[in-house]
Amino acid sequence: MAANCDWTAGDLAEMIEEMAKIENLQSAVEAMHKCKARHVASTVVDLFRDQVQWNGVVETFELKRHRKAKRCYAWSYIDGDEHQYVAVLEIPPVDSPETAVKLSMGNQLKKE
Repeated sequence: MAANCDWTAGDLAEMIEEMAKIENLQSAVEAMHKCKARHVASTVVDLFRDQVQWNGVVETFELKRHRKAKRCYAWSYIDGDEHQYVAVLEIPPVDSPETAVKLSMGNQLKKE
């Protein structure tokens, strides 16, 4: 008797794309912070600050042998034709994906 499966080829393609995105972020985190990283969670973040709205998925990575932090929060975005990576260490005041995004947004607003 065959098992009934509700998965579609589209679902599988989406899962593979998501895994590739996490692997790319992991490589970026390891390169930026010169340590090994292990993916532990994905968090949907939806924030509004100073007339700037941000919503997306922030990936949480545990860091191995980093001298200052045990975790890092990372995401990517496309700027023109290039992927840009953001990796914020969990160092106070950063203690969650949301505070990582808030800090990053605040830094971006200061640059403008």
